[in-house]
Amino acid sequence: MLTVYIDFKSPASYLAINPVLSLVSRHGIALAWKPFRATEREVPTITDKASVAQMHRSVRAASRRVIHQKYAAHQGINLQYPDPVGDTDLALGTLALINGEPLAFIQAAFAAYWTDHADLNDPAVLAPLIANTIGETFAFDAKNLIDALESSQAEAEELGIVDAPAFIIQDQLFIGREHLPWIDELVRAEA
Repeated sequence: MLTVYIDFKSPASYLAINPVLSLVSRHGIALAWKPFRATEREVPTITDKASVAQMHRSVRAASRRVIHQKYAAHQGINLQYPDPVGDTDLALGTLALINGEPLAFIQAAFAAYWTDHADLNDPAVLAPLIANTIGETFAFDAKNLIDALESSQAEAEELGIVDAPAFIIQDQLFIGREHLPWIDELVRAEA
């Protein structure tokens, strides 16, 4: 079983989806998706009086965005950063409560956030995503969604998860999509 923790506002989570699906397909392993509220920050604005540390943070954040966009282009994914970074708590709470296969919802939510810059914290935006992707009856209640996310978040943090994407396989925790080749090696060695 591979458990994957994601946040829809995390570009690294978005870029991990296709490689995760490929890994699961190659090895025939079970997959579980879980929500994790990550912290995504804006690229800091540099002023004339910016300190070296402020300039460094800005350059590093801008560079990270360029790298994510290059990886996205390689996968054929349209990755355009929204301005400002939006919250995704209600969508993450939805993921926590889906009983069936959540992949269609996950893919639609990522596309809505990164392509359309949809507000995944807006019930009017989220309701059609749920209706079009989840094959189960789903009662939309914002309080229940937030409660489900908080419960999942606490569970994840107890496991040591600090960012998304995060992966748990064979009782080992990996944080960051750059660990997917190592996870692939673990699965092949176990087979």
